[in-house]
Amino acid sequence: MREFKYIWLLGLVVTAAVILIPLLAFWPVEAAPLDDPWANVPTHVAHTDHSSIIKGPFETGSDVTRACLDCHPDAGEQMLQSVHYTWEGDPVMLPGRDEPVTIGKKNQINNYCIGIQSNWTGCTSCHAGYGFSDATFDFENPENIDCLACHDTSGGYVKGNSGLPVEGVDLLAAAQSVALPTRENCGACHFNGGGGNAVKHGDLDQTLYFPTEAIDVHMGRLDFQCIDCHRTEDHIISGRSLSVSTDDENQVYCTDCHAVAPHEDQRINSHLDSIACETCHVPQGAVRDATKMDWDWSTAGQDIPEDAHLYLKIKGSFVYEANFVPTYLWWNGTGDRYLLGDPIDTDGVTEINQPLGDISDPNALIWPFKVHTANQPYDPVYNYLVQPQTVGEYWVNFDWYAAFEKGMETIGLPWSGEVGFTETQMYWPLAHMVQPKENALQCTSCHSENGRFDWQALGYPGDPIEWGGRDFETSGN
Repeated sequence: MREFKYIWLLGLVVTAAVILIPLLAFWPVEAAPLDDPWANVPTHVAHTDHSSIIKGPFETGSDVTRACLDCHPDAGEQMLQSVHYTWEGDPVMLPGRDEPVTIGKKNQINNYCIGIQSNWTGCTSCHAGYGFSDATFDFENPENIDCLACHDTSGGYVKGNSGLPVEGVDLLAAAQSVALPTRENCGACHFNGGGGNAVKHGDLDQTLYFPTEAIDVHMGRLDFQCIDCHRTEDHIISGRSLSVSTDDENQVYCTDCHAVAPHEDQRINSHLDSIACETCHVPQGAVRDATKMDWDWSTAGQDIPEDAHLYLKIKGSFVYEANFVPTYLWWNGTGDRYLLGDPIDTDGVTEINQPLGDISDPNALIWPFKVHTANQPYDPVYNYLVQPQTVGEYWVNFDWYAAFEKGMETIGLPWSGEVGFTETQMYWPLAHMVQPKENALQCTSCHSENGRFDWQALGYPGDPIEWGGRDFETSGN
């Protein structure tokens, strides 16, 4: 009787298994939920309407600032600590240096307009302050801060030489309009860096004021403002630019909103140990407006036909390109930097801001870059790049000798009396103009005979789909 009972129970279990297992095999199983990016997008508190609060009248920009500080006394001290105001970062150690150095627009050189020192009045039109006309500018006085540069929403506020408001600006209307920064506020400087629209970055230009989703999915389809990603606390704005920063502190990451492994296809997620999100999702630079890819200063000063994208007498010859395929490099978020007085590379191209990282660096990812090349002034005797005075000297008299003399005297480095030109390059990581997922790179974009990656330059013996991936270098396989 007991044996029959056990046989009956066993038969019941087997029957249930025969019925339930096929049902479970075909039962719709809901995929594990992915993180919701919207849960991480900041919600901005509605800004106070200042139209009835601000009375005026205002004669100067600093008059407006004093009114702002009456109600926001902490904002002044916060801004005085911001690199948007100081134009100089905290001291950092660079490879091969004996002591920390400071880097920023205030004191370093580039291969566009070269540098602000001795050229302050023109370059500081984008400074978030008033009256930055020479090296004696008082960075400790909060009344020199320009609150309107970031907070005006009247559409009529324009800055001119030394960061002062241009004549005719209605300061009262601007002050009464203040609100959270918009793309128009940020773009007034960042979309026009280097002397014009789209010149510098390759992923920042005036198309981002009112973009379609085909230009940038976050700003176009979702109407993001810059501050949605570049979050700000106590007037310290998150984000770094390799052109003026060499560390990865206070950086903005895709994973600030998105999951670390956001794709349903795990084959794509497996790439994230080696590939930056931007590599697939920013497949082209300068999606609409062409960006400057090369600048030859040696041809400046000639009286030949001018074209903003080809030649200007005050600046020389240019090469612009739109919708370009990026250059791909390993990058760990840090960089090296050419400093004034460093010797140039006489056997090749001098790199002004070199991204650091390689295939053996566990913190490095393959990133998309715009690479800007230039032929810029240097001293052939001292063998270093020079800082010429262009504003007020070369752009008036077209005399390189006088421009060298005045500029080098300003920065306190000797000049031999000789003029030369040398090749340089700068790297600009592409992180904006993010495309809808439908436009992201596909497998064959990289893994094909005509793929866009130079695998050997990246440290692989060939396409890693054939060689076992990134582990080749460290495993010896």
